[in-house]
Amino acid sequence: MRDLLVGSPTPPLLHLSAETRSARSACRDASLPLIERLEAFEDVWESEVGDTSLVRVRSIERAFGLRQVFLKLEGDNPTGTQKDRIAFAQVYDALRRRSRGMVLATCGNYGVAAGYAARVARLRCVAVLPASYNAPRAPQIAATGAEIRREGEDYEGAVAAARRIALDEGLYDANAGGANEDLQLRAYRAIAYEIFDELRDAPAAVAAPVSNGTTLAGLHRGFLSLERRGRSSHMPRLIGGSAFRMNPIVRAWETGDPVCSDLEPTRIRETTVNEPLVNWHAIDGQRALDAIRETDGAAVGLSDRRLRDLARMLRHEQGLIVQPASTAGLAALLETHQRNPLPPARYVAVITARSE
Repeated sequence: MRDLLVGSPTPPLLHLSAETRSARSACRDASLPLIERLEAFEDVWESEVGDTSLVRVRSIERAFGLRQVFLKLEGDNPTGTQKDRIAFAQVYDALRRRSRGMVLATCGNYGVAAGYAARVARLRCVAVLPASYNAPRAPQIAATGAEIRREGEDYEGAVAAARRIALDEGLYDANAGGANEDLQLRAYRAIAYEIFDELRDAPAAVAAPVSNGTTLAGLHRGFLSLERRGRSSHMPRLIGGSAFRMNPIVRAWETGDPVCSDLEPTRIRETTVNEPLVNWHAIDGQRALDAIRETDGAAVGLSDRRLRDLARMLRHEQGLIVQPASTAGLAALLETHQRNPLPPARYVAVITARSE
């Protein structure tokens, strides 16, 4: 799964409560019955992951003429991104299945999150990084105790290598898609629930960066559940932002193609800004594309300059540390408004930022 932000380092254990320390100790103790270890891991999971901040950004409202804009700060999670949500879900499943360890492909953030979650449960973790990628978070992945391997020329190649390692070495396959798809969508569904709980209803629209499309697809599942159960008064429009001409979801939406088809791999051009967003194959792209269309949403391709400028503005005006790629959802929301003014209402953008 593609990664959206270079986030904060692994949090120091000194700040953990006595209860969390006790739970951590229990879930690492292989001599305990499995049910006790799972309960302890779940306690750690619930105490550390999720319930991230939802903050109003008046500087954005004033600058772009929107009534209310909120940012869902996924940087509040332990390793600084929403990847912690799926990492803990995967480790719980691996522990439940009595796996000796787990393996996954990553470009950075997911590797840190998985390594951290695996360390909590004392499971082996193998992170496969594409051979050609810069991967600035590689030292942080290693710091969690995870084993790093360089295989595949791109992310898709790393996924194939990780799946092969899972079979060859008997490890839990924690890659995006496949058997893990439902597990990961349910993990991201919680973001929608948290937004609803804060606002007491669904906002008019929710925007998020898209690469594989898993986060957006999970948001759709969450808000759809709320609407079907009669809790939410409406379904929000879903808006995805990604790199200009470098993402299958955006290309399909812009061309009106009903199918999220692969791009030509040789046409992908990665930069230090767009690397977390680009790919030629979006694993959950069709789900994300369908969600955008079903909610009358939008998908927007964005330039590196637009993303850098917005990241700079958020740091200067709001004191938020955010990598440019993570602003893609917010940038797409603002671009949608500039193309066709949105009505006065509440809007939310998911972003992996943290306060200075």
